[in-house]
Amino acid sequence: MTDPTPSPGPTRPTIDSQPVLERLAAYRSHDAPTHGGSVLSYVYDSGLAELDALAASAAAMALPVNGLDPTTFPSVALMEADLVTFGRTILHGPQAVGSVTSGGTESCLLAVKAARDRWRAAQGERAATDTGRPRIVLAASAHAAFHKAAHYLGLDLDVVPVDPVTGVPDAAALIDRLTEQTALVVVSAPSYPHGVLDPVAEVAGAAAARDIPCHVDACIGGLVLPFWADAGGMPPAKWDFEVPGVSSISADLHKFGYAPKGASLLLFAERELDLARYFALTDWPGYPVVNPTVLGSRSATSLAAAWAVTTALGAGGFTDLTRQIVVATQEVTRCVESIGGLAVLGAPAGPLLAVVTDETVPPEQRVHPHLWAAAAARRGFVLQGQPALHQGDGSVIPRSTHLTITPATLGVLPELTRVLRESADEVRGGTVELPADLPVPDAVALAERARESGELDLTQVLALIETLPREATAGLLVEFLAAFAAPAP
Repeated sequence: MTDPTPSPGPTRPTIDSQPVLERLAAYRSHDAPTHGGSVLSYVYDSGLAELDALAASAAAMALPVNGLDPTTFPSVALMEADLVTFGRTILHGPQAVGSVTSGGTESCLLAVKAARDRWRAAQGERAATDTGRPRIVLAASAHAAFHKAAHYLGLDLDVVPVDPVTGVPDAAALIDRLTEQTALVVVSAPSYPHGVLDPVAEVAGAAAARDIPCHVDACIGGLVLPFWADAGGMPPAKWDFEVPGVSSISADLHKFGYAPKGASLLLFAERELDLARYFALTDWPGYPVVNPTVLGSRSATSLAAAWAVTTALGAGGFTDLTRQIVVATQEVTRCVESIGGLAVLGAPAGPLLAVVTDETVPPEQRVHPHLWAAAAARRGFVLQGQPALHQGDGSVIPRSTHLTITPATLGVLPELTRVLRESADEVRGGTVELPADLPVPDAVALAERARESGELDLTQVLALIETLPREATAGLLVEFLAAFAAPAP
């Protein structure tokens, strides 16, 4: 009797990597360049190829690691501890505690969550019967992440206008809004739209006197402002844990920490508030859940890359890179200030500039900042337009164009400053006018045209935002992005 023919065993898939990588390269060809200094927002190029290679190697080593459980993967805890120690040092918080998150938005959300839970606990201790909803007090220039956190976590926002000329909120106005309903007050170091420092010391001190946590959003400044004065820049006013009353700070490692997306530091001055950001659950039949971040399972690749970059640079390396930024920022500022029809808003504290129309010159000599940005884009430099904003007190923050200066900017200064001047000359006296009764456009049709052409008129988009009600434009942009990113029919 013959044996039956054995069934074939499981087969291994055949992996042909070349066509996959070619397809990815084709996709990437549509992206704005991430290196070389031609994009002055979103990317933070150190200009050091060896640093990028180090980050990539470190990320590859951590590729299979799950940050969910540092008791199983102790490397996660060890790398986080090193980064928290570095943050303690540069932010002057020798007892600060915290961890690494996926980015500034998560850091801000967790700071809000911790403050909200602390507020709720305090209300319970007071045996209050009707406490209402907790509130966040913040300036109009505070990052959108706090609006998102309030939306997700059930807090109200108390938004304080900023001075349209300086971009800075009035300290007394912020302090006047602090009440028993305030769970958190937020100040920026610096604000993203205008690059200026909020009055941290005044607000934090007043908040401490009322037992209200004060969060400093230093997502964009936290890894550059600590080195600014040593690198030759104007020393900023004190804003970190040296300031009494600062209870937490967010500082992004993937911005001026030069790490790949996404990694951010969130530090708390006191352990009690730090513990309030955690989520823990044992009341289910699975493994005990203890999450210090919003994510459960999380990649350790960005953590490893950030750890490697920070460890390799150290304070000396960050100072050297910041020195390049200081020189480039000073030169770009001088260039903008020499261009008729343009002006820098306020007094920037670091490497962020908001460029506005100089309203003191005759209309025919003025430069519309969004037309200026569009002209610069045609010449190969990507600047970021920001729409005008009508504030609650009736004042208007002027439309502006945002520039983030990085070490890579230093290498393209002659070309950049030439482009900034030529672009201003091209559009000087030009305007963007839309009718006040403009109907809401078809977002899906706009997205389809943008996909087909590969281009989007950002000047018109910003003009729509300024003209239509903000609620309408928010919905319009949601529909547009959903359609733009949807699979082809």
